[in-house]
Amino acid sequence: MSIASPAAANSSALRSQLASAPAPRRVAVAAATAAVWNLSAACARASIHSSLGGGNPWRSAALGRRSARKQQHRPRARAITAMFTGIVEEMGRVRGVSVGDDGGCEMTVEASIVLDDVKLGDSIAVNGTCLTVTAFDAGAFTVGLSPETLRRTSLGEVSTGSQVNLERSLQPSSRMGGHFVQGHVDGTGTIVSMEPEGNSLWIKVRASPDLLKYIVPKGYIAVDGTSLTVVDVIDEESSFTFMLVGFTQQRVVIPGKAVGNRVNLEVDILGKYVERMLQGYAVPAARS
Repeated sequence: MSIASPAAANSSALRSQLASAPAPRRVAVAAATAAVWNLSAACARASIHSSLGGGNPWRSAALGRRSARKQQHRPRARAITAMFTGIVEEMGRVRGVSVGDDGGCEMTVEASIVLDDVKLGDSIAVNGTCLTVTAFDAGAFTVGLSPETLRRTSLGEVSTGSQVNLERSLQPSSRMGGHFVQGHVDGTGTIVSMEPEGNSLWIKVRASPDLLKYIVPKGYIAVDGTSLTVVDVIDEESSFTFMLVGFTQQRVVIPGKAVGNRVNLEVDILGKYVERMLQGYAVPAARS
């Protein structure tokens, strides 16, 4: 199945709509689009800056205390300090989940690839959720789970032995194999069907209307941190579909789930920014 890029698939239709739109609407869309692409470039620059060690006081503090085994996980302002691509590097296995002395929840994950050159304060996406490494050893790393993380994602359902998707944050030398994934999960969806076709697997996920409005056919979606192309959106069922080829099925956790299980969802950030920007350019309805 050949799937065109979202931009190529919709460019002709968008140009046609803009050509017939009122002048204020054309100006609004042009301004919003330019702002979004400038924001994307800023995100990429911020990711590279962070990967080089700048702008991240947590990493600097950690490097200054190499003998420390653990670093207390404290809330901080959410800046753009990490970006991901949605290309899962490996599947890890949860070693354990515990409640710390301060009442916080910690999860320890066994891994190998993502531990290469890991440092305290690094960001690792676990099932698409950007989390901070608070401790590590030769075979596992530990992250803190805040109450908001447990409410917003499906990580509260994992237990000892659960497999999870893992990806390190983007580096200057990394290829952009998927799409810009922040690791900020928007919510969860529920698997409603899993149907094989040849060596591929069709999966349908039900999502809330608040998320579904940002999901478009041939657009991007991160499901448990995996960058995927949306095949179709079924509004009347409040659901969308995607397909996993045989290669991908062997490298992500989604095929191991069952109908009724929840998955983490992160929609394409560009759609949300465009919507937000256009709210300030509303064009009054023409009077008859």
